[in-house]
Amino acid sequence: MKIISGTGHRDLAERIAVAAGVELCDAEITRFPDGEIFVKLQDNVRGADLFIVQSVALSPNEYLMELLIMIDAAKRASARRITAVLPYYGYARQDRKDQPRVPITAKLVANLLVAAGASRVLCMDLHAQQIQGFFDIPVDHLYAAPVIVKYLRDQNLDNLVVVSPDAGGMKMADAYSKLLDAGIAVVGKQRKSATDVEANHLVGDVHGCNTLLVDDMTSTAGTLAAAAGLLKKAGAKSIRAAVSHSLLTESGIERLKESAIDELVTTDSVPQQKWENFNVTVLSVADTLAEAICRIHNDQSVSSLFRI
Repeated sequence: MKIISGTGHRDLAERIAVAAGVELCDAEITRFPDGEIFVKLQDNVRGADLFIVQSVALSPNEYLMELLIMIDAAKRASARRITAVLPYYGYARQDRKDQPRVPITAKLVANLLVAAGASRVLCMDLHAQQIQGFFDIPVDHLYAAPVIVKYLRDQNLDNLVVVSPDAGGMKMADAYSKLLDAGIAVVGKQRKSATDVEANHLVGDVHGCNTLLVDDMTSTAGTLAAAAGLLKKAGAKSIRAAVSHSLLTESGIERLKESAIDELVTTDSVPQQKWENFNVTVLSVADTLAEAICRIHNDQSVSSLFRI
C-alpha cells in the first residue's frame, strides 16, 4: 500500500499517512512556464495498491487536472490498483440538468477519473448521493457525521433542534436529529443569485432551543446566514452550524461574522482559511480516511466507519 498526495491539501494527506502507518510517497509536481502541469512520481509504484489524495476545492480546475495527470502517471508506472481519494469532490453541485442547455459536470468528472485510469474512488459527503451512480467503478462514500456528532455530544446541548437550511437538506437533518436525539425543523428559502439567498419561512418550533444548522458545504454562507436570521427572529437560544466542507470565500467569512451564528463546526476535508474574531471548530477526518484506506487495502468492510 502506498499513499501519494497532490498539492490540493497536502497537510491532510500527511495526517492520513501518519494515521495509516505508512510514509507519504514523494511526487514532483511543477508547472511549465505556460502553466501546464508536470508530474513525476519519485517512488517506485509498480504493482502497488496506490491511493492518491487530492481535495478538488478552492482551485478546482487546477487540482482536478493535477489529479488526472497523477492517475495517468501511476497507470503508466504499472501501479496494480489506483484509488482516487477525494475528501471533497469538486463540481458535485452540478449533478443534474435543472435548466436548458447546462452540463452535468459531476458526471463529466466521473468520466474523466475513469478515463484517466482510476480503479476506484473514495470520497466524503457528496453533495448528492446519486453521484455514486455516475461511476462504473467501485465508490466508497464516507460521512463526516460521526466525527461531528461526537463533538456535539460532548457539548451536552439540551433542548436541541436540528435545522435544515433548505428543503434539499432534510435527509441530512433527519440523520443528525436521530443521532443527537434532537428535534427537527426546516427553513424555506428562495435563491435570488449564486450569492444572495432569502429565507422565507420556518417549519418547526425553535423558541428557547439550542439550534444546529446542518449542510454538506458552504462557500458564500448565504444560505446559513439567511436561515440563522430567521431562527433568531423565531427566538432560538443559540445557533450553531455544522458543515462538512467549508469552502468559504472572503465575503462568506465576513457574512458569517455578521450573522447570528454563534459557532461553525467543520472538518479539514479542504484547506481552512485563517479565522479571526469568529468561533470556528475544525475537526479532522484524517483518521476516518486512513481507516478506510487500510480497510480497502485489506479487502475489509468500511461500513463500520458509519457507526458512532
